[in-house]
Amino acid sequence: MPKPKTRKKAVYTPPQTTQQVKMSPRWLAPVMVASWIIGILWIAVYYVAPNAPFIGALTNWNLLIGFAFIIFGVVLSTRWR
Repeated sequence: MPKPKTRKKAVYTPPQTTQQVKMSPRWLAPVMVASWIIGILWIAVYYVAPNAPFIGALTNWNLLIGFAFIIFGVVLSTRWR
């Protein structure tokens, strides 16, 4: 009766790494929060005073600008550790 074949190596050997804690850059959190606030305030000012000197000329583009700031803040939040 033949002997069963056995492996000579282990199936899985985990890599030996020393993990360093990754840190966010110092500017990331303030820029992230500031972009959220700017986006919300931009949209709020557009709804409260749609005929303001600079904001009135952009009409519905103000919503795009406000949401762009908010989305930029969300994208930065994915990089925060």
